Amino acid sequence: MNRSTRTSALPLSRRAVLRGAGCTMALPWLESMHALADTPPASAFPKRFGVVFLGCGVNEDHWSAEGQGAEMKLSKTLAPLEPLKQKINVIDGLYVKALTRQGIHPGQTGSLLSGAKIAKGAVIHSGISVDQMIASRVGEDTPQSSIVLACDQPMTGYHETNFSMAYSSHISWQSPESPVPIEIYPSLAWDNLFDNRGSLLNISVLDRVKNRAQDLTTRISATDKHKLDEFLTSVREVEKRVEGMRKSKTDADDASKAKNTIAATMDRPANGLPEDLRDHARLMCDIIAIAFQTNKTRVASLIISRDLSAMYYPFLEVKEGHHAASHDNTSAGYERIARFHVSQYAYLASKLDSMKEGNGTVLDNSCLMFLSNLWIGRKHDNFRLPLLLAGGLGGTLKTGRALNYLEAGEDNRKMCSLYLSLMDRFDIKLDEFGDSKTRLQGI
Repeated sequence: MNRSTRTSALPLSRRAVLRGAGCTMALPWLESMHALADTPPASAFPKRFGVVFLGCGVNEDHWSAEGQGAEMKLSKTLAPLEPLKQKINVIDGLYVKALTRQGIHPGQTGSLLSGAKIAKGAVIHSGISVDQMIASRVGEDTPQSSIVLACDQPMTGYHETNFSMAYSSHISWQSPESPVPIEIYPSLAWDNLFDNRGSLLNISVLDRVKNRAQDLTTRISATDKHKLDEFLTSVREVEKRVEGMRKSKTDADDASKAKNTIAATMDRPANGLPEDLRDHARLMCDIIAIAFQTNKTRVASLIISRDLSAMYYPFLEVKEGHHAASHDNTSAGYERIARFHVSQYAYLASKLDSMKEGNGTVLDNSCLMFLSNLWIGRKHDNFRLPLLLAGGLGGTLKTGRALNYLEAGEDNRKMCSLYLSLMDRFDIKLDEFGDSKTRLQGI
């Protein structure tokens, strides 16, 4: 019996998996996989969690939402989310108490996702972040428990407040003493995702699973064939962009060796990163989207600009670097910076929402969070934080709402209460997390 005959004799599962040389890739949900059964409910699909981070706050004059559902009115900065407003929650008034009155920047960022008390001096100490708590539970079912990406290089050394710059550079922490290492190179993020190494670096992921994909097309409907083709095409389009970045990274490494330095310490694009932040952020978002869809991971975080970022935005006609611009955060230029970051978040959410899964989408089975460490950059005010959620976590999280906790009292507006509520939906039941022992009411 030849390989094709053996494969076609195997029963189809509800979630097809393509396997090839050193590569396993789950496919989008296909109707043909359940021809003899009803469409499974949203609860049957995996839940995912993601975080997109913007450092140094927003323009508070243009960050607001009113109303519910289709009638929700979004402010200027939130306008990129207009097509998704029935699938988001705009949440105002939450804060991390442990990070207030600690001093500026690293002392306002170091435990944003854990609510832990951080330490000054040579020994860093924070807390396991909510994304890594979720990863420790759902990561057992995926090749990677999480992916932690950034478009901004981490900093070293210490701030004038005697807090380590590690607190400003990382939001995901795997232990109180150790942040999760950040990957800033798209090619390395992609290669880690698909286990590309050695001779496999020169072979397309799709070529490695081609035989299995061809076998599958003989056993699925015309509609599913179209869906499969769209999916494989989208993977290949991202892979092509990654290949260009891999060459840039190789060239940068060669140049750095000649200069007896490290590529990552050089400026863009000499360091092998995209010169245009728009290209970098989009590619990282695409990698996260494919990672979720192929079930490579169910947890991801992306820092587009870290705290104290020196990122420049010539395409937004802003002359100052990110951090400097945040000190004039009510300016039109800084509003454009904040809106750009929201647009990247909206792009990722829309990408997930285009991926069908049963009667819903990957976004419907996810929670994608957007947040910053500050509210008002010029005042270093973190007593309320900009916060967005997209996705309904398999029907467990109501969406299309503008929620305001500003007048709820300090004990009733803790970010860690939100984290407890979200972890409940992943069946992670904790008595307390960070500075909270209660769930967030109304979420």
